[in-house]
Amino acid sequence: MNIAIIAEKPSVAREIASIVGATDKKDGYLYGNGYLVTWAFGHLVGLSMPEDYGFNGFKRENLPIIPEIFTLQPRQVKGEKGYKADPGALKQLKVVKNVFDSCDKIIVATDAGREGELIFRYIYNYLECSKPFQRLWISSLTEKAIREGLKNLKDGTAYDDLYKAAKVRSEADWLVGINASQALSISAGEGIYSLGRVQTPTLSMICSRYKENKQFVPQLYWQLALGINKDDISFKAFSKEKFNTKENAEQCYELLKKQPTIEVKFVERKNVSEEAPLFFDLTGLQKKANQLYGFSADKTLSLAQTLYEKKLITYPRTGSKYISEDIFEQMLELLRCLKIHPLFVNHVTDLQKKKLNKQAVNDKKVTDHHALLVTENYAHDIVKDERKVYDLIAGRMLEAISPKCSKEQVKIVFVSNELEFEAKGSIIISAGWRAVLSEEAQKGSEESSAVRLPSFTEGETIEAMATTLVEKQTKPKPLYTESSLLTAMENAGKELDNDAQRKAMKSCGLGTPATRAAIIETLISRGYIIRKEKTLVPIEKGLAIYGIVKSMRIADVEMTGMWEETLGKIETGGFDAGTFSKSIGVYVTQVTAELMSSNIVFREKQSDVCCPKCKEGKIRFYPMVARCTDENCDFICFRNKSGKNLTDTQLTELFKMNKMGPFKGFKSKAGKEFEASLSLDKEYKLQFIFDNSTKGSKFKKK
Repeated sequence: MNIAIIAEKPSVAREIASIVGATDKKDGYLYGNGYLVTWAFGHLVGLSMPEDYGFNGFKRENLPIIPEIFTLQPRQVKGEKGYKADPGALKQLKVVKNVFDSCDKIIVATDAGREGELIFRYIYNYLECSKPFQRLWISSLTEKAIREGLKNLKDGTAYDDLYKAAKVRSEADWLVGINASQALSISAGEGIYSLGRVQTPTLSMICSRYKENKQFVPQLYWQLALGINKDDISFKAFSKEKFNTKENAEQCYELLKKQPTIEVKFVERKNVSEEAPLFFDLTGLQKKANQLYGFSADKTLSLAQTLYEKKLITYPRTGSKYISEDIFEQMLELLRCLKIHPLFVNHVTDLQKKKLNKQAVNDKKVTDHHALLVTENYAHDIVKDERKVYDLIAGRMLEAISPKCSKEQVKIVFVSNELEFEAKGSIIISAGWRAVLSEEAQKGSEESSAVRLPSFTEGETIEAMATTLVEKQTKPKPLYTESSLLTAMENAGKELDNDAQRKAMKSCGLGTPATRAAIIETLISRGYIIRKEKTLVPIEKGLAIYGIVKSMRIADVEMTGMWEETLGKIETGGFDAGTFSKSIGVYVTQVTAELMSSNIVFREKQSDVCCPKCKEGKIRFYPMVARCTDENCDFICFRNKSGKNLTDTQLTELFKMNKMGPFKGFKSKAGKEFEASLSLDKEYKLQFIFDNSTKGSKFKKK
């Protein structure tokens, strides 16, 4: 009796083969001891292209393309005359077929998750195989995990719902991507443009934040600060009131200078416990690696995958931050491999003497895989960046099982000249989990460095050592970094205004932990966004597409997030896959109609207009913006201002004369139309100028 085993990658196949005794090699597989062990190279098989259903070229009359039955084909690569089957995929598929034909049953050892299941099932179905198969479901590639998994194989049909979710996700992405991309390209009249079920809402989030940030007009405000010293401890207390005018702030400032005596109005000291963080899931790891080291989400996933294949960490593409009881029982064994780690040796030694924290142990919250952990293997011979990721995972594992952090929080309210001032401090009494990582690794946490405040009693009076008037200004929401974008994707919907929609989206997100890095990389490869220092910035092509689709269904963050929730229900048998597919068909029809009926113009216009900011570059006009050609200049002007789109001629006048108008057609936030001129302020952003003679104007001329 021969048993076939199929893994997702050759490296994993070799590990399994060595354990089952398949040590003899042939081209594309290993054999021995009654086993034939082969592998895929990721997705060897995928959904057929539109041409295979009889839809050639980009034709308006073909859309929407919704096949009655999806067919499969070997992985495609782009050639000189369009797409063709990947020769490497064809060769390995032939090997897999021969292995399957030579066996009595199959053990599925592709990655234990939605995509791993899809990779096997598509190969199995394409080859029209009918051999019985069992599932090897493991969370690490250690010898112990593989041996235990082989002893506890499950019937392949137990994962039918997981396959159904993967299949309808794959088909939904095909339907949305093919139809929306063709519709946009046809409407544009030239060029090939790409839209997607998840990538387009993600692009919209990036562009919306970018536009909000660049058009933000800061508002000045002032605060008073008291310099206080007691018991050789110096600190500042800031006024609770924020002054909108400098005149009012200066009046209070002069009073404080004349009467520097302050009274302690209120003192609050309380001990608080700060619970340890949960273990990392993939998204959490990617966020932290981006914050600390600037790693892209894709790089972090790649490094984690390498560590997984080296048997040093558990399955990286997990969406869970919890572990099960049986894994927790192995924790002391896992700690032994960290006892010689220079960063953690002291904390591990201390932990081995204590009762471990079980706050992240919950069988019900572990789905396909538990949270990211290190394995019992020692981490030798790993390169610098791999070490950084390994140490983050190891450190978070130790934090999660460590005691709470105990702190004393202090708040003191002072009063002087009827103004209240507040100072806050925090002292760590028992570091607990915060003792695990170095100061560098704690960067980016919500907790700032602790401030010690001296003892005060209510009613006590003291002289302020100094009084200062501090000018501040409101700040826009920052541009997305990969870390903050991953958070936004994970929490998609939490900023929705509608309470019912927000509740419905509570457990949803854009994409999954396993796919979010690929979505970001896709947007970059499409030429829609770029990495600029640590931020993600849309460029003209991305902004132009955003301008077209921002109010369309294709960019609806809420709907896309709710689909992810539905796919999760399909995985567990809680929702019918056929019903989901029908809803996608209706959606695709609507999206295609919207895009086909839109008036899309993609253009780029050079000019000899000098940049008003740097005076060196020239202005280049795009559909949504005008931008300086000098790479060192960040001047950008959005065409749309309060509902009115500005023409090239109008913008040219503005950049040359620093004023244009007045014009009608602007709309206030309340929807009322008004007339105004425009100019550039000192930050080179558009500002309104209102004529005093304009009837009903409440604004003064600037």
